[in-house]
Amino acid sequence: MTHSYPCDGITIRPAQPGDVTLILDLIKGLAEYERAPEQAKATAQDIEKALFQPNPRAKALICSVDGQPAGFALYFYNFSTWTGKSGIYLEDLFIEPAYRGRGAGKALLRTLARIAIAEDCTRCEWSVLDWNEPAIRFYEAFGAEPQSEWIGYRLSGDALRAFADGTD
Repeated sequence: MTHSYPCDGITIRPAQPGDVTLILDLIKGLAEYERAPEQAKATAQDIEKALFQPNPRAKALICSVDGQPAGFALYFYNFSTWTGKSGIYLEDLFIEPAYRGRGAGKALLRTLARIAIAEDCTRCEWSVLDWNEPAIRFYEAFGAEPQSEWIGYRLSGDALRAFADGTD
């Protein structure tokens, strides 16, 4: 499955094992943009295992503009007990600064929406940092709505280990 947007020179394709280094570079670019470069600790082995093992935990799309790598989207499937169907959770979307404003991000999201429809998913969801006004305006411009009635929670690191061990 490769989607082309010929008028824009944009091509979207599934990530392949040879893209691991590219994906890591894009993850680092995203971490810089999100002001958290020290938190991007994924290794090539982590990405390869997550995306390309026999039962992958996640999938990724690679975006090229005029034949040059421009960005990626990394996603996985979630499940709605209310609809009884899967959904897609967009973990990360990143476009290199030189390619922003050319439709690459929208092409990635449109491809993800097409995958969701083709696979009978009921929704696509993602989170955005509250300070990221350009992303918020971008998402809302095509009809995405913030889910303000839900508050995200995270259990990680020492707290995750303590809770798992019963030492909380």
